[in-house]
Amino acid sequence: MIETELWKECAKFHGHVCGGLTIGYQAAMYAKELLDITFSEDEEIVCISENDACGVDAIQVVLGCSIGKGNLLFHMRGKQAFSFYNRKNGKSVRLVLKARDKGMTREESFKFYQECDYHHMFDVKEATIALPEEARIFESYRCEKCGEDTGANWIRIYDGKKVCLDCYSRYDRFRV
Repeated sequence: MIETELWKECAKFHGHVCGGLTIGYQAAMYAKELLDITFSEDEEIVCISENDACGVDAIQVVLGCSIGKGNLLFHMRGKQAFSFYNRKNGKSVRLVLKARDKGMTREESFKFYQECDYHHMFDVKEATIALPEEARIFESYRCEKCGEDTGANWIRIYDGKKVCLDCYSRYDRFRV
């Protein structure tokens, strides 16, 4: 069973221990080894997760990838797969969780992932998504309909006014 202080930090951040948290922890630990990375103070490390499940919390704690820093991105595919990038040396990897016995209970699954060596948990593949550009800071504009400030990349022009996406009515002649 995993008993490190880092694991305990992950569990505290997530709120409980579970198989999903273990998957993310193991993926992050494997990525550290494969890409020669530690904790990302800014955007040195990038993670693209193909799910929004429990494991993402462990990746945040172990690697310092977060939505706020712009180095945790989601490419939702419903897969237990994570692409990791090291901006310093250009290395990248995609870790895909290997199939396990579907007959396991939640408790058995948790125990299995806790005891599994991460070298045997994941298929190591090439990252299929190009390294995203670093996060940009956009100027904000006030929506002329609701009055809320919105980043420039999310503003649309509608009836000659700058409006946010919530106030924008998309033109589509094929709406059902």
